[in-house]
Amino acid sequence: MTTAYEPREIEREAREYWESSRAFEVGERDDKDKFYCLTMFPYPSGKLHMGHVRVFTISDVIARYQRMQGRHVLQPMGWDAFGMPAENAAIKRGVPPAAWTYKNIDYMREQLKQLGYGYDWSREVTTCRPEYYRWEQWLFTKLFEKGLVYRKNSVVNWDPVDQTVLANEQVIDGRGWRSDALVERREIPQWFMKITAYADELLEWLDKLDGWPESVKTMQRNWIGRSEGVELGFDVPGEDEPLVVYTTRPDTLYGVTYMAVAAEHPLATKAAGSDPALAAFIEECRQTDAAEATLETMEKRGMPLGISATHPLTGEEVPLWVANFVLMSYGTGAVMAVPGHDERDWEFAKKHGLPIRQVIAPADGSEIDIDEAVYVDKGVLVNSGPYDGMDFDAAFNAIADHFEGSGRGNRKVNYRLRDWGVSRQRYWGTPIPIIYCDDCGAVPVPEDQLPVVLPEDVEFTGVGSPLKEMPEFYETVCPVCGKPARRETDTFDTFVESSWYYARYACPDNDDVMLDERAEYWLPVDQYTGGVEHAILHLLYARFYQKLLRDEGLSSADEPFTNLLTQGMVLKDGAKMSKAKGNTVDPQPLVDHYGADTVRLFMMFAAPPEQALEWSDEGVAGSFRFLKRFWTAVAEHLAAGAAVALDAASLDEGQRDLRRKTHQTIAKIGDDIGRRQSFNTAIAAVMELLNAVTRFEDDSEQGRAVVREALEAAVLTLSPMAPHICHVLWRMLGHESAVIDAAWPAVDETALAVDAVEIVVQVNGKLRGRISVAADADRDVIGELALADPNVRRFVEGKAVRKTVVVPGRLVNIVV
Repeated sequence: MTTAYEPREIEREAREYWESSRAFEVGERDDKDKFYCLTMFPYPSGKLHMGHVRVFTISDVIARYQRMQGRHVLQPMGWDAFGMPAENAAIKRGVPPAAWTYKNIDYMREQLKQLGYGYDWSREVTTCRPEYYRWEQWLFTKLFEKGLVYRKNSVVNWDPVDQTVLANEQVIDGRGWRSDALVERREIPQWFMKITAYADELLEWLDKLDGWPESVKTMQRNWIGRSEGVELGFDVPGEDEPLVVYTTRPDTLYGVTYMAVAAEHPLATKAAGSDPALAAFIEECRQTDAAEATLETMEKRGMPLGISATHPLTGEEVPLWVANFVLMSYGTGAVMAVPGHDERDWEFAKKHGLPIRQVIAPADGSEIDIDEAVYVDKGVLVNSGPYDGMDFDAAFNAIADHFEGSGRGNRKVNYRLRDWGVSRQRYWGTPIPIIYCDDCGAVPVPEDQLPVVLPEDVEFTGVGSPLKEMPEFYETVCPVCGKPARRETDTFDTFVESSWYYARYACPDNDDVMLDERAEYWLPVDQYTGGVEHAILHLLYARFYQKLLRDEGLSSADEPFTNLLTQGMVLKDGAKMSKAKGNTVDPQPLVDHYGADTVRLFMMFAAPPEQALEWSDEGVAGSFRFLKRFWTAVAEHLAAGAAVALDAASLDEGQRDLRRKTHQTIAKIGDDIGRRQSFNTAIAAVMELLNAVTRFEDDSEQGRAVVREALEAAVLTLSPMAPHICHVLWRMLGHESAVIDAAWPAVDETALAVDAVEIVVQVNGKLRGRISVAADADRDVIGELALADPNVRRFVEGKAVRKTVVVPGRLVNIVV
């Protein structure tokens, strides 16, 4: 037989076997524990990049390992197919987004197969297909009936070039993330999903997600942002309604020296009617990026409105300002400013010469100067009338009681989380299933008229949505009264499609219901893997959606993902790979040259999964060399003839040492993959075992039997990372069944036993010798052997031994 490692032929043979035997297609069965292993599905951008290869390989390693543990493993794949890149490509290439998308899917599917991922392709979902999105349209109509979706005017980030609403996260330095156009703030009607109705549950369940990284849970807690405070009103002379604000620090109420409202606030609009300079400033604020990160760092600007409010406790006049850091979409669109005890308010007051008043003093009695620096800690109230001397809790309750007793305010729990705006003024997305009737208002599309199918054969210019120019799409009749009506031409935010796809994988062929009993079998996902950049939006929306599915009676699972692994980025020259930086590495030429196993092995060996991975051409070549060496070691062993059965009782010391190394390796790799998810150290352990095999020079029958056991263990334990070569090597080693159907090798505890161990001997903490002792020697014997060592005796002779500290199996420290 040949000793040449030829990955192209080897990998073709393995893939043909998996495909012909439908090795990864699974149904539902009760005789095994299920394991649903999933990675965040890709956008079909045209071809895979290294970030894809890393995350998909991590997930595939876990899935293959769990299968070898005897679990019934589902690992599906699909396509997050709606979105702006398809529209951009349509403009650039002059092809409809659908045609571009389907062509990309076909190419990328073949790439995934070439990389050897164990996917059940019979469950493939594509989110731009009507058979998929009809069910999110159906669920939207059910939520409409429940009052969990609604339409209202909302101030949004408007991209004037792409003619669409942008999420705050899509606004970078005041510009659209794709068009680079200056973003405007506009008020337009939008559809919202009431995620705030689930805020408490989303927050509480984070404590039960023991398999999630703490960093991700912290980000979600901060995003939900639960706070307890007081909502209260400041009267404004001449206005019918008070100016309502919410504060978590009612203890600082006596320190209010001004108030600020958002540019879109009615009081600002009214004042601007007679003040051109104010109107110009407000218009400038409307163009400002509304992303919170930007608000934190941008210059805080404002103008006085020329009117005042009345302080509810002191009766003093409090001047009103309009400020660029107050958003109409957050809270009431107004804030009370306490410059003595809030950093932003202090900076603004300093800039505009507004009064700064101290109303909180340090609890320890130390002196502060709020003209020199803001004091934000909680302490004891001063200059606060009847509340002087109270601490935070006492003052909070006393002031809250006052407002509730007078009917001018109340305790309130607030959330930073806002309802999910799901409207997008784009073409390439799921049509929102709403019909507008002049008589009946907004009416959900009846179930028997679903799906509302998105026309795919369109001319796309990139300005606005072609749906608005297609009367054959938007002209319809009202399902309630039968009069002429018009369809909604907005489409869903693409996060809607990615918020429930994991559930549809369970039953993608069911045309009658959104989810069936198969979803009950598979959910929740046991292991979910993806980028930490999705920690908030995608993962939060998916958690929300799972609770909607549960409450609709479609699933009993409370959470979608039991365990979460967030992998690090792939870097080149210290920077994230990106087309803009010109530092991307295309995986396809590497697969063509070295084979998929080499690329997979490097990706798993170069860094722990949660850390960033620095690309290295030499590292890839090194992985290839190792696989060649591995192939050669097995081939040469087989060329020397068959090995006899291993007889553990007859092994000599060298044979026992190699066998011990084999079983130590099995135990270590099982722990590295199964518990620690430390794939790089697992691969290192296989490499060490192969080194031990190649150093082992024993052609006796039992010597060859021990080598055979070591090589088989190496094939089995490496197979999740490098499945193609291990598939072929396993067959070469004489096994009729495929390695993917083999069980994980068992650790022989008796093989781990050690007859003798080497122990370090110290004198007064300094290394003075090494001794070999029986593995089961007691402390007294170990101590006597240490004192008898010739080199150790040189350092203790003539000195009194005060004590001997023995750590069995490790060291002896003699104190003289």
